Amino acid sequence: MNRSILALAACFSMLTPLAFSQPNIIFILADDMGVGDVSHTTGKAATPSLDQLAKQGMRFTHAHTSSSVCSPTRYGIMTGRYNWRSWLKKTVIWSPDKRGPMIKPNRLTVPAFLKKHGYHTALVGKWHLGLKWSYLDQARTPEHPGKHRKHGSGWNIDYSKKVGGGPTALGFDQSFFIAGSLDMAPYVYLKNDQAISIPTHVKAFSRAGAAAADFEASECLRDFARESVNYINARAKTQQPFFLYLPLTSPHTPIVPSEAWQGKSPIGKYGDFIMETDWVAGQVLKALDANKIADNTLVIFTTDNGCSPAAGIPKLVQQGHKPNMDLRGHKADIYEGGHNVPFIVRWPGKTEAGSTSARIICTTDFFATAADVIEKGTSIPATAAEDSFSFLPTLMGQDQKARPFTIHHSINGSFAIRQGKWKLCMCPGSGGWSDPKPNKAWKDNTRLPIQLFDLHADPAEQTNLAADNPELVNTLIKALNAAISEGRTTPGPEQSNDTPVPAFHPELLKKYPQASR
Repeated sequence: MNRSILALAACFSMLTPLAFSQPNIIFILADDMGVGDVSHTTGKAATPSLDQLAKQGMRFTHAHTSSSVCSPTRYGIMTGRYNWRSWLKKTVIWSPDKRGPMIKPNRLTVPAFLKKHGYHTALVGKWHLGLKWSYLDQARTPEHPGKHRKHGSGWNIDYSKKVGGGPTALGFDQSFFIAGSLDMAPYVYLKNDQAISIPTHVKAFSRAGAAAADFEASECLRDFARESVNYINARAKTQQPFFLYLPLTSPHTPIVPSEAWQGKSPIGKYGDFIMETDWVAGQVLKALDANKIADNTLVIFTTDNGCSPAAGIPKLVQQGHKPNMDLRGHKADIYEGGHNVPFIVRWPGKTEAGSTSARIICTTDFFATAADVIEKGTSIPATAAEDSFSFLPTLMGQDQKARPFTIHHSINGSFAIRQGKWKLCMCPGSGGWSDPKPNKAWKDNTRLPIQLFDLHADPAEQTNLAADNPELVNTLIKALNAAISEGRTTPGPEQSNDTPVPAFHPELLKKYPQASR
């Protein structure tokens, strides 16, 4: 079937009664926010909008991101595929990053899939999945360097040209976003994959770099809220279902609540920023109510990883606020504090209000779930969503078979596999930023090169049971290696990873040669 016929069919599907009955879908993603940062768990900063969402929907108590850092998790959300199958095997995309986009042009994404089935799609917020910038032959000199001795990055980019590999190239009809985190230049908004202005100033929201004259980090949440509400208002006037992906920049560093939110929480700026993050979610919910479309909109709120140590976790704990509750570790780690996150779903009339689920889910599961929600789960091709398991039955209050296992990944590329109550970490330490840090842990001969935890009996991951359970260790290693080698964890034909996944650490292979692939 040629493309023109396919396009005509897609247009026709938008006009059918079935399309009108499809729910709108909104996915809100906070940045570096832990499972204990919301006030309906243990948080000391008020989050009334998220509390409302939990009262009106379902809260998952064992939700996990595919990685304990941001770019990789965002990849998993967009593709339904584990991040380490891409070319990025550790750390994050840096902005600007000449390695280019993390998502390949032919990779099917959630927005592209929904768009194919009649949805209008939009991104508002932080992209952080890499862009293909056009570069100048010679870097520009900033017109207003201010007091900054270093001009930073972003001055060699040709901002007059549209970026490649961005949101509109990957399935979004429209976009309003920044390229990376708020501490990564360039500090400029892009609209429909085109910078809306040419940076002229050097600004530093942690790192110095090219910035638009009117760009201020403290205003981003307000701008994202405005753009999201405007989008909802516009789409409510049509009968076409929409998908809004709203990845926020908060409460990631720089911790910069706007003036209206400063001093609002009892735990300082971080708490203020959490409250402003909650406010953005509240603006979205109010827009749905104002347009009388809340009853036909599925809303998801989650975060890209656990709370970061940059938030000042020890001081917050002293104030009675535990960002990651009693979980071990934090952002970047293979431990639960790195990837166990808040996850709330509201779908009026479908999901029981005030309910909770202990089902283990992963952020990669969004793709298959969205496909099932629109009754198109069987339309996912074998080459897409290879690690996505729909949790729609759970949302509908039905019994559901558990995920076969879930794979976790840390900032340095360390793996863990979770099956039922058991979690096997393929490293002797955190794999991230908490103690024992990777370099020190690998040099400690008193430590086994792997860690096995019974998370039901030991949720804080204090007792390594690997030496007492060799058969279980072997079983989990075998499952992990098969998942890596076969290119998928869902049923279907084997697929290829974008680039080979590195072998496990040599010290681990000495002790456990069965882990070789």
